[in-house]
Amino acid sequence: MKKNQYDCSKCPGYCCTYDHIEVSQYDIKRLAKHLNVTPEVAEKRYTKVDEGKVVLRHHADESFTSACIFFNSEHRRCSVYEARPHPCRTYPYGTKCGYFEFLKFEREHQGDDEYVATTR
Repeated sequence: MKKNQYDCSKCPGYCCTYDHIEVSQYDIKRLAKHLNVTPEVAEKRYTKVDEGKVVLRHHADESFTSACIFFNSEHRRCSVYEARPHPCRTYPYGTKCGYFEFLKFEREHQGDDEYVATTR
């Protein structure tokens, strides 16, 4: 088995800024249990229907236009990591992450190990 060639702990959360992080009813139930609310409350509070799909809501983010409602912008980490939805669990679908490769490239060319290219 190939080892992952990325480290999410060193990334500012690019994938958490996707506009459409689609969630299933199972994902909503897992989040509800983790957050100690009913699935109905979790769905109403944390999701919305966009283009006919149930997706996670967003909040404003200082580095990007917006980020997933569960993204902690101060620590640049998921606040519900243990209960994160299926798309988040399986991303980036392989041993490499395009965002991490982009981040390494930018940091090397900027000469700054902390540099974050933003979307603003």
